Amino acid sequence: MRYEGIVYRPPSEADSLLIQATIGCPHNRCTFCGMYRDKKFKIRPVADIKEDLKSAQDLYGNNVESIFFPDGNTIIMKTEQLAEILEYAGQLFPRLSRMTMYGSAKFLKLKTLAELQRLRASGLTRIHSGLESGDDIVLANIQKGFTAAEMIENGRKVKEAGMELSEYILIGIGGHERSQEHALESARVLNAIAPDFTRLRTYNPVEETPLGEECQKGNFRLLNPHAAIRETRLLVENLRGPGRLMSDHISNFAWINGELPADKPAMLAELDRLLNVSEDNFTRPDPRYL
Repeated sequence: MRYEGIVYRPPSEADSLLIQATIGCPHNRCTFCGMYRDKKFKIRPVADIKEDLKSAQDLYGNNVESIFFPDGNTIIMKTEQLAEILEYAGQLFPRLSRMTMYGSAKFLKLKTLAELQRLRASGLTRIHSGLESGDDIVLANIQKGFTAAEMIENGRKVKEAGMELSEYILIGIGGHERSQEHALESARVLNAIAPDFTRLRTYNPVEETPLGEECQKGNFRLLNPHAAIRETRLLVENLRGPGRLMSDHISNFAWINGELPADKPAMLAELDRLLNVSEDNFTRPDPRYL
């Protein structure tokens, strides 16, 4: 298998085989993200991807049960190319039960429902999508490249195609000024989509990114631990579900996991408990390890 640069994957794909299908991110303008700043976006040839899949079979035999296809927004590839790769992987690995990739609304909207259904039939089971916020002002500020309405439309399309959808919300990305709007609008959008998974992350500034520089200048104020927990509580309080809420990342101050709506009371109780814990007990992770 061949890899170019640092390869990123969601924590939930820790046990997945990683086969790099694209290099970098075709959007690569999000002001908070530094993952692909050192890469020029390109799509790898299908033949090369299939060679890497065959190399993985030679190495792991039939023991591969899940595959994640980095880099950012691999969903941008042509549908027939993706289908060819997915079907080839399915032929190589008879125990394969899950194949996943990143796909934001900006690129999901380029796929018709029929195309997504074609990919589902070829073996694509889950899309990881960075919503970050349901607040259009925040989305514009961080240059996500789509609106809340577009995320609702395309999130629903993914689910209608029969795939799982994992949405990511970035606690604190609205700063102090739009904390409430960010929480409430994110809940509204998530309720409209009802993703299978809602995964929480907390914004921590990354060096050499536009938003990171604004933080250094004092133009963007990070949420302190209690403010981040209050924002999380407002979000959770307004989520209806169904779906699973997960706080599966080192960046978070609160570790709350459960099914919505059944586990909401327990999650709110835990957040209330944390609001009574001294802020001195919370530390931010080193950005190098996020």
